[in-house]
Amino acid sequence: MKLQTRYTDISELLAIEDMPTRAADPALLLFNDKLAQSLGISHDPEYLAGQLSGSITDDSVKPIALGYSGHQFGHFSPHLGDGRAHLLGAVKDVEGVLWDIQLKGAGATVFSRGGDGRCAIGPAVREFIMSEAMAALGVATTRCLAVVTTGETVYRQPPRPGAVVTRVAKSHIRVGSFQYLATQGDIEGLEKLVDYALSCHFPEIDTRAEQRYVDFLTAVIDKQIELIISWMRVGFIHGVMNTDNTLVSGETIDYGPCAMMNQFDFDTVFSSIDHQGRYAFGNQPNIANWNCARLAESLLPLFKNEQQALSLLSSAVNSFAEKFNHAFTTMWRRKLGLLDEHDDNQALVTELLTLMQQNNLDYTNTFNALTESLLADFALPDSIKGWAAKWRVRTSAESYDIMRAVNPAVIPRNHNIEMILAEYEKTGCSSMLNGFLSVLSKPYVYDQQFESWYEPPENGDANYQTFCGT
Repeated sequence: MKLQTRYTDISELLAIEDMPTRAADPALLLFNDKLAQSLGISHDPEYLAGQLSGSITDDSVKPIALGYSGHQFGHFSPHLGDGRAHLLGAVKDVEGVLWDIQLKGAGATVFSRGGDGRCAIGPAVREFIMSEAMAALGVATTRCLAVVTTGETVYRQPPRPGAVVTRVAKSHIRVGSFQYLATQGDIEGLEKLVDYALSCHFPEIDTRAEQRYVDFLTAVIDKQIELIISWMRVGFIHGVMNTDNTLVSGETIDYGPCAMMNQFDFDTVFSSIDHQGRYAFGNQPNIANWNCARLAESLLPLFKNEQQALSLLSSAVNSFAEKFNHAFTTMWRRKLGLLDEHDDNQALVTELLTLMQQNNLDYTNTFNALTESLLADFALPDSIKGWAAKWRVRTSAESYDIMRAVNPAVIPRNHNIEMILAEYEKTGCSSMLNGFLSVLSKPYVYDQQFESWYEPPENGDANYQTFCGT
């Protein structure tokens, strides 16, 4: 694995050299062979266990911890940073694109604020499953290359086996990265960070002077809209949409308190620390817009004329709602296979969602049933049969393919993940994982033999909570 240095020439505040802590007895638990092949990484279990636990490092490329700020549940923390993550460097894939290789759980860093910087096996396996499921669903996401057990105990409640996750991302440039440099008054670093983000993620933007900052913000807004639409299309709830968990690339990052929605309800929230429902399923668009406004604030110091900057940046931020609403409307139209934009589309969608909420219908299974009902005599919930008669009049021969492409038959359901995590915490392995990952790899293919993975838990989501878990 040939690593390259990244971020160190932007600002001495942004990237700080920091060595991982050696693991007592590292062993490769999970390895993403397909992803590794695309990155030119060979499957050498013994060497990878050492390197991907932080026990073996490349002397030519120093590991770093990245600094960033963050609005956490609306409250600003100016000095956060990677408290449990070490960036080993970046590798080029077969197409020449750089990808960060980051270890999560390899010990404390300069940003740990008294924490141990460790990760338990459960959250590590969760990230592996969720990131691969999201990638298969067509949602932009960071990926998981490997999970390495450390042979150590992580002292949580209760104590659990320790592990290190290897995260792969196009970059780790966050909204919080810009907030950090702006808060520190590092204007030169802030400008360099914009230019670097443009070169990595938006090379098509070739404007100069202050216009490039506006174009950068607009591009980030477009990526965030695309991401949130993807989340809501498949029923994903991130759970902790802080600005430090918002990548400007538009990739999903941090699978700690995330969950999938079973019964449809815009107010669905699972995170144990989200007492006000700030990051509930239906609030995710508003929070993404809010986070983009925080990015705009961080860019203000780059302009000579503050009033002109406020006007330009505010205009970009204010465009979020119209753009999102258009994309949101298109999403529902595709989920229902409606080819044309009719005046009654919104009423048809609203009626269905109201019936689904009133009758506690499963989000994924309802849209899957509607999709399959276009080809065969597929059972629909009684509560929507009257609605379905009106809907079928609006469909056509092309509707099935449109719906099948956007409505998954299978998702990484919370209770299935919890069963697998319980196995790992108890025995260090799982009899179910390979079968689960195989089904998740083809989420838009309905196959009756896999129905055990399709079903929600018998008691629904009653009392289910998620935690940061690291």
